[in-house]
Amino acid sequence: MEILGLGLAMVALFVGFGLLIGVLFGFFGMGGSFLVTPALLVMGYPTRVAVGSGLAFVFGTSVIATLKHRDLGQVDYKLGVLMIAGTTAGIEAGKEIVLHLESLGMAGSIISVTYVVLLGGIGAFVTYEALKGGGGGGIDHDAADDDVDADDIPDIAKKIQSYRVPPMISLRGGVSVSLWMILGVAFVTGLLSGFLGVGGGFIRMPALFYLIGVPVPIAVGTDLFEIVFSGGLGSFLYALDGGVDLSIVVPLLAGSAFGARVGSAATSIVDEDDIKVYFGLMLLGGALAVAVREVGNVYGIDVLNTVSLVLILGSALLVSGAVVYSSISALREEARTSSPA
Repeated sequence: MEILGLGLAMVALFVGFGLLIGVLFGFFGMGGSFLVTPALLVMGYPTRVAVGSGLAFVFGTSVIATLKHRDLGQVDYKLGVLMIAGTTAGIEAGKEIVLHLESLGMAGSIISVTYVVLLGGIGAFVTYEALKGGGGGGIDHDAADDDVDADDIPDIAKKIQSYRVPPMISLRGGVSVSLWMILGVAFVTGLLSGFLGVGGGFIRMPALFYLIGVPVPIAVGTDLFEIVFSGGLGSFLYALDGGVDLSIVVPLLAGSAFGARVGSAATSIVDEDDIKVYFGLMLLGGALAVAVREVGNVYGIDVLNTVSLVLILGSALLVSGAVVYSSISALREEARTSSPA
């Protein structure tokens, strides 16, 4: 009975965690495996299982969200196919690196350090952008079909687009960029996807906007379209090596299926700029959690593993709660202003 109770508790934990991540996924267009994989590592799962199961979770959640964004006209299939080509090579390279490091007994530590650097860096950038009140990064879900306003394109993307290295590819939103830049971004994010066990959305979506200059709504939808394939391929490759644990993936998907609907609905009533700072803090929380776990492993302080898990879950809960709270507040304000005096 004690074992059964422990098993049910783990299922409930995964369903709840999937629910939180589903909200984030539906709202930001990111799969959330950047939280799932380190959480599984903290819980003591082997690196291969943590990475493979994270990719399998991303695959399942991305299918649902891609269908929604397709209906909204926010998917550039030409860009998506090119991204898939570059990502496929990157995922295989990332997987081989993980398997090699695992054979040396170094995979867990190196992946954890990479997480700290990436999540911390991106989290600090997003938080800084939010606190200084800079637009340009917000997601305007009503502007997917409009051409890009020159003022809305980040300066670095303008610089990159100025290098007309043929062949040039015309993308939705009036963007024209070199094929080699697209393939380069795709390969790097695919490498990170295979190495870290993430769908790459929290890296690739900003890269599509800040580096290539794709309108954010199209970047989100196209990124999700690409994640369907990268997540599917990555999870398949890891499954062949026994790296996908369905007892983890199924309850995560059960929770995220509902959470993604909540997050998707929130996009129509909440301005993302209002909670960008929370998203940045969530990434910083994830980076801190992995750092705390590594310190615990190095110095043999077991309690830090528990602290790390609490930080990861708390980060997801913070942002998910902010999305729901902002949605309720927006609905109340709308009802108040529309009611007769």
